[in-house]
Amino acid sequence: MVVRTVVVCLGDSITAGSPLWDPDPILRAQIGAAADERSQWEWWAGKRAPRLRFRNHGVDGERTDQIAARLAGAVRGADVLVVEGGINDVVQRRPVADAARNLAGMVEDGRRLGLAVALADVLPWNNGDDRAAADILELNARIHALADELGLPLLPFHDTLVDAQRPHRMRDELTDDGDHPSVEGHRLLGERVAPILQAATNT
Repeated sequence: MVVRTVVVCLGDSITAGSPLWDPDPILRAQIGAAADERSQWEWWAGKRAPRLRFRNHGVDGERTDQIAARLAGAVRGADVLVVEGGINDVVQRRPVADAARNLAGMVEDGRRLGLAVALADVLPWNNGDDRAAADILELNARIHALADELGLPLLPFHDTLVDAQRPHRMRDELTDDGDHPSVEGHRLLGERVAPILQAATNT
C-alpha cells in the first residue's frame, strides 16, 4: 500500500485553476465544456510527484485575509500546507504590509498545527498597471524574506512564468487572459515546484 503525503494548497484563483477550472463542482459546472482539470498546477505536480496527494483549496477573488479565514477547515488531515495569495490584495489596492502580515500569519498557524509549510510568491499581472507591478515586487520581496527567515521552501511562481524581456508580465503563451496561467503555464509551475515539495517532505 502506497502511503501518500497530503498537501493542502490554500490560495486564490491561481491555486483554484481559474478560468478553466475550479475545485467547487458548482462553479466548475458553470465553466461547462471548457473545463480542464489540467488548469491546476497541482494536477501537474501530482503527475511529477505521485506520492504527494494534492487537495485544492483555492477560491477565485479572495484576498489574503479571506484565505486565512479558511485555513483551519482546509488543513484537517494534511501533512503539508502550501500558502499562496496576495494578487487580489494588490488588485484591490490593499496595503502590501497587510498582505504580507496575513501570509506570515498563515505560515505561523500551519507550523503551530505541526504542518510542513511552503510559500508561493506572486505571479506577474499582465493586466495591471505600474502601481500594481511595484506592489507585486514589494510583496514578493517580503515573501522571499519571510521564507529565508523561517527556512521555508519557496515556490518560485513569479520567475517560472515571467517574461524576461518584460519583467512585469507573464510570457504571452503562458497566460490565457493576462490574469491567470494557461494550461501550459500551470504545467510549468507544477513541474517546477514538485521536486521542491518532494524535498521538503522527504518523499
